[in-house]
Amino acid sequence: MYIHLRMIKLQNTFYIREGVFNMAEQSEKKKGIGPKIQAFGSFLSSMIMPNIGAFIAWGLITALFIKDGWLPNEELSSMVDPMIKYLIPLLIAFSGGRLVHGLRGGVVGATATMGVIAAFPDTPMLIGAMIMGPLLGWLMKKVDQFLVPRTPQGFEMLFNNFSAGILAFIMAIVGFKGLAPLVEGLMKVLGMGVDFLVSHHLLPLVSIIIEPAKTVFLNNAINHGVLTPLASEQVAHAGKSILYTLESNPGPGFGILLAYMVFGKGTAKATSYGAGIIHFLGGIHEIYFPYVLMRPLLLVAVILGGMTGVATFSMFDFGTTGPASPGSILAYIAITPKGSYLIMLLGIFLATLVSFVVASIILKFTKDPEGDIESATADMEARKGKKSSVSGALTGSKEQEKGEASEETEEKDESEELLDQYDTENIDAHDFSNVKKVIFACDAGMGSSAMGAGMLRNKFKKAELTDIEVTNTAINQLPDDADVVITQKTLTDRAIKKNPKAIHISVDNFLNSPRYEELINELKK
Repeated sequence: MYIHLRMIKLQNTFYIREGVFNMAEQSEKKKGIGPKIQAFGSFLSSMIMPNIGAFIAWGLITALFIKDGWLPNEELSSMVDPMIKYLIPLLIAFSGGRLVHGLRGGVVGATATMGVIAAFPDTPMLIGAMIMGPLLGWLMKKVDQFLVPRTPQGFEMLFNNFSAGILAFIMAIVGFKGLAPLVEGLMKVLGMGVDFLVSHHLLPLVSIIIEPAKTVFLNNAINHGVLTPLASEQVAHAGKSILYTLESNPGPGFGILLAYMVFGKGTAKATSYGAGIIHFLGGIHEIYFPYVLMRPLLLVAVILGGMTGVATFSMFDFGTTGPASPGSILAYIAITPKGSYLIMLLGIFLATLVSFVVASIILKFTKDPEGDIESATADMEARKGKKSSVSGALTGSKEQEKGEASEETEEKDESEELLDQYDTENIDAHDFSNVKKVIFACDAGMGSSAMGAGMLRNKFKKAELTDIEVTNTAINQLPDDADVVITQKTLTDRAIKKNPKAIHISVDNFLNSPRYEELINELKK
């Protein structure tokens, strides 16, 4: 009887998932601007983040082997230009195309991007690659959707190869003649904007945008969509760029956590020590976001801290040779040019000091918040990617949230229905007998998901579940072979749409969820 009921349950789950996927796809169209902004930033991040290792390798080669580097070597420095002008744009284009249409999309995207690169070989075409890669992936997908049903049996390979080749051929020419001049013009305009800010000593003002954006998870579009391409072009010509430091400086966040260590109370004070180590050494900045959201006025502290760091770096003409990703002091040490370490340390120290002083005043002389760090963390997760919620977090206004409640209520109802039908909070509702791969997924595939995966791996090791792979990734890069996907509740609906066949588990906090023990118990059966 039990086995019969179990089979019925599994069958129903299968049919629900197949039907719900289509329903969810339709409901996605109804969402407002908030989720679209978040998804855009996530997509940009998913193109750049897998290739950060290439950026760092290029930055290290630059720092070591250029004329003014640690170990000047004319022969080895010859790798610098080809890597930034050819390798990295092609990697980005491949990643973007693959996100949209798998391997075929990646190959076609990278091939067509050569047209953009060849048109202006002296300009690192990172933005061009970020456009061409996804565009060609989408076009390849549409071509395949048209041709596959119409391909005669036995001619599949012929049609597949020639359709990809012809599309790449055509779009490489389009990129060479059409897109490349537009991107080149855009790069010049953005470069002129940066030069204007630098020459007029206004660059610190960008912290007014960047620091709040970090706190509400909207920094990916800014950092990976604009700053990294511009910074990479500057490094190609000048050997370093201050733009890499605008978002990654660990000082402002570390100042917040130091203030909580001294003037905080209760759980917030107790957890701030560990959070400070993870933030400063591990480079995971999002760990301090809940501390800011507990007191939105602390945004003033991180903004002033960020402005101080940028002003210090600008004053001494400091820049790094590559992106500090993650934003750790150790990463900064690795990519700081020869002779600039004192300036780097000074910029981070002053950013920390200013943020600490301002945050301490706020903590000391303002009323204690009604909530604690746990509720702030839940609030952060609930607000992530929600436009009205972000506004509420920054202003502390409940009325604004109510004003946009009707729009968000409809969206939330759709997500809740999807979660209920997948039974994402009930561990024993699923069959874990064939689980081989567990994946933690978040927007960027780093930060909180990396910490969650590391913690669960340790739990699995203690439980002797050594044959199960535990890893982390961005939601946009969820593989088809994932057996179990663990996400924060606000992101689970997106994960389901990306991989509707996996078992999905929703948690409130990656680092503290009772469902991990329940999962282990099920896997050990």
